[in-house]
Amino acid sequence: MNYNYRYRLRPSDALEERLAWTVDTCRQVYNHFLHRLNRTDDTSAYSEQKLLPSLKRWWSDLKNVHSKVLQKVVQRLYDNLSTLRGRKANGYHVGTLKWKAPSEYRSFTYSQSGHQTASDGQSEIEDF
Repeated sequence: MNYNYRYRLRPSDALEERLAWTVDTCRQVYNHFLHRLNRTDDTSAYSEQKLLPSLKRWWSDLKNVHSKVLQKVVQRLYDNLSTLRGRKANGYHVGTLKWKAPSEYRSFTYSQSGHQTASDGQSEIEDF
């Protein structure tokens, strides 16, 4: 079984500003791919993730966000879409996915493997 650990960070002011910038950039990427989703048919999370390298060429800020984080942003959008479809199939009245305002997008996922987990469940992630 795979586990996702959540950590409460107590960052310095500089790191807190950088993390807030990363969350806002992820929100903008989410909204960008939501716009693409609404404009095109027959897309998948995988096909959209393949566009990230070319997107980084003209959106220079994305070079400062780890590629795994950006891939998880796209996956998050398609997971939300899948949840809506499932609820609709179960008879619920559902709307559409909407743009995320800054107050509605508050986290990002860094799914890099290779971190050691201590026996007490605490990760030994460096640089935090």
